[in-house]
Amino acid sequence: MFKKILIANRGEIALRVIRTCKEMGIKTVAVYSTADAESLHVKFADEAVCIGPAPSNQSYLKMSNIISAAEITNADAIHPGYGFLSENADFSRICQEHKIKFIGASPDMISKMGDKATAKATMKAAGVPCVPGSEGILEDFEDCKKTALETGYPVMLKATAGGGGKGMRAVWKEEDLENAWNSARTESKAAFGNDDMYMEKLIEEPRHIEIQVVGDSYGKACHLSERDCSVQRRHQKLTEEVPSPFMTKALRKEMGEAAVKAAEFISYEGAGTVEFLVDKHRNFYFMEMNTRIQVEHPITEQVIDFDLIREQILVASGVKISGKNYQPALHSIECRINAEDPYNGFRPSPGKITVLHAPGGHGVRLDTHVYAGYSIPPNYDSMIAKLITTARTRQEAIDKMKRALDEFVIEGVKTTIPFHRQLMDEPDYVSGNYTTAFMDTFKMKPLED
Repeated sequence: MFKKILIANRGEIALRVIRTCKEMGIKTVAVYSTADAESLHVKFADEAVCIGPAPSNQSYLKMSNIISAAEITNADAIHPGYGFLSENADFSRICQEHKIKFIGASPDMISKMGDKATAKATMKAAGVPCVPGSEGILEDFEDCKKTALETGYPVMLKATAGGGGKGMRAVWKEEDLENAWNSARTESKAAFGNDDMYMEKLIEEPRHIEIQVVGDSYGKACHLSERDCSVQRRHQKLTEEVPSPFMTKALRKEMGEAAVKAAEFISYEGAGTVEFLVDKHRNFYFMEMNTRIQVEHPITEQVIDFDLIREQILVASGVKISGKNYQPALHSIECRINAEDPYNGFRPSPGKITVLHAPGGHGVRLDTHVYAGYSIPPNYDSMIAKLITTARTRQEAIDKMKRALDEFVIEGVKTTIPFHRQLMDEPDYVSGNYTTAFMDTFKMKPLED
């Protein structure tokens, strides 16, 4: 087992990893930028090393600084969390070269699954259902036009290096294709330094349902049920739940088996997520694989009583998994609390938190790194907390979330607490009748006097 793990991340996920390490008797090293000197992950780690100024490219993305921090503290493993370097093949490779265990996927695995066109080809070879479309990267606009006709409109253009909705364009008719092609490539080039595109059939009324998998270094994998992540804004998830209200036992079995097949086909090691689009007829199609822990992993932990971070560490140290597939015994909902103003287009709201009262009680979990007096820096993602409620039924989990949101007080900055509170009363959400288009028609109700 590892003696000391450096957490190459910040905020709530860094604190989350530190907690499990402490329970396992493993020493921890926090790294931080100058903007995060007062963050809780810095205070609770056994050691802390400043790795640079506030901009990410000079700190949390600066591989040489992180490796240096690991070497001077004698860390024998690095946990990357999510985001930043968690799916960076070069970083995984550099860790290998320095004989530091990267608690995540291998460089080859990250490269295969990080490129969406390659990932799709790999999943086709594994026998996993994929969305109809181009076989790989589109050569030019003529290839794009031909593929669109063969696939049938509507189609979705996607940047192969894309993420967060960048480089994606829905095209409903041929005359709009060229403009979409040009604008998507321009956006992708600016965001990722890569303008390669591929095409898929546009799935109408889709739900975004992902399967949590864990694989060990002996070629065995298992799944830990699904998560429904369909409530999104600009392709960024806002709330997630497990089990999905759209799921059936038969569909869970079929999707779970497909996800395990995918993981074992590529000999996947670690915690990962196989993401699917599911149409209104419950046909499912592979979308992508995330080779890291997900933001929303706590709801899976809650419904099957399982520590995914612990499992990541065990697998990375060479322990075999049980091979058991899990079924959700409870219902859990996560609301991502962002420092954003939902009454002003979800505009970011960094600043100092003057008052914070955390909700509690049975079935309530709060993962956060903030506190009263903490200043939220403007340099990073705006998520400041994850509020999770767990109960025997979906309605009980919703009722519990309403109560917890009512108790949750944050002053000094704007947050998405009011959005989530309204969401819990929205008829379509309460009935489970939502798709990835849910937020297209959602409107915040005016503030009461």
